[in-house]
Amino acid sequence: MPAMTTLDAAWRTGRNNFNLIRLVAAALVIWSHAWAITGTAGHDHFARLSTRSAGAFAVDVFFVISGFLVAASLQRNTWRDFLRARALRIYPALIVCVALTVGVLGPILSTAPDYLSNPGTWRYLWSNATLWRAEFILPGVFEALPRTAVNGSLWTLPIEGRLYLALFVAGLLGMLAPKRYVPAWALAIAGAAGFAWWSQPLPEHLEYLLWVTAFFITGILLWVLRATIPLSWWLWLPMLAAAALARGTPGFVPAYFAAVAYGVFCLAFRAPLPRIERTDLSYGLYLYGWPMQQLALLAGAASVAANTLAATALALACAAASWFLVERPALRWKRHRAPPTNENSLRPQTAGSGDGASA
Repeated sequence: MPAMTTLDAAWRTGRNNFNLIRLVAAALVIWSHAWAITGTAGHDHFARLSTRSAGAFAVDVFFVISGFLVAASLQRNTWRDFLRARALRIYPALIVCVALTVGVLGPILSTAPDYLSNPGTWRYLWSNATLWRAEFILPGVFEALPRTAVNGSLWTLPIEGRLYLALFVAGLLGMLAPKRYVPAWALAIAGAAGFAWWSQPLPEHLEYLLWVTAFFITGILLWVLRATIPLSWWLWLPMLAAAALARGTPGFVPAYFAAVAYGVFCLAFRAPLPRIERTDLSYGLYLYGWPMQQLALLAGAASVAANTLAATALALACAAASWFLVERPALRWKRHRAPPTNENSLRPQTAGSGDGASA
């Protein structure tokens, strides 16, 4: 690649590091959660360097990548194929994870005598499996632990699903043309910033919603303007320096935002990292990370380091099973209309992923 290339030119090569970046981000979520899971005071080291924890940073990364890739998917598919692709990417693994949690983990660990007849059990199953909303408590499960949530990472997934639908509507309305999307994006960012400033301090759930939505719509912006956006380390380094210098000041938020949004794509397309093309464990790692941390704690992994290592190993095993037995077979039902090089880049969108991949 030449010293300076555009985001569009980099994209057209079909070579990127998105799968590796998301896998590392999912691991960062586990590490960041270890303080809360084990009841250890303090925060991860990333949080000490900025106002964002490593888990929050990882979710920012998930959402900006998701906005970019899902916008690409919308542009290259019919609306039916787009909706099918999104459903096949997010639902099968999620449904299996939630079903295993309710049907296997719950009966083994619950201390509630009415676990199977308790409305909370079936509310957890229905709400999480359908993306209606995130439910965190199963009757009698993990109730004696520092954090009683069965899977605290699921909060991003309903948001991700709704953002997919919002993008779909925007596409139908012709909003993804640069002359329409750029002013709409600017108005949305300015409105969110003004609302946050006027209403501070924001409730935590609302603050998280604004952050991830801002990164998602910025990922879409980068897709819409990809032909005019240069990719260069020399452009990213000043952004990184500005974020470091602005730490603790009101200027940190826009500086951090720009550094993360642009830096992710420099890493994705310019960094000589090991490429993972045919296997994407990031969604499964994100889905199973939190419950594996709770189980690791029950097994005695009570320090941050021990909990992180044990849970990551357990969650990776679950993620591998999810990918090979659930996610990859489901993805074979997707209709492919793009050249194979781009399809490999589009295939693994997560939530947390959590697409959601969404944390």
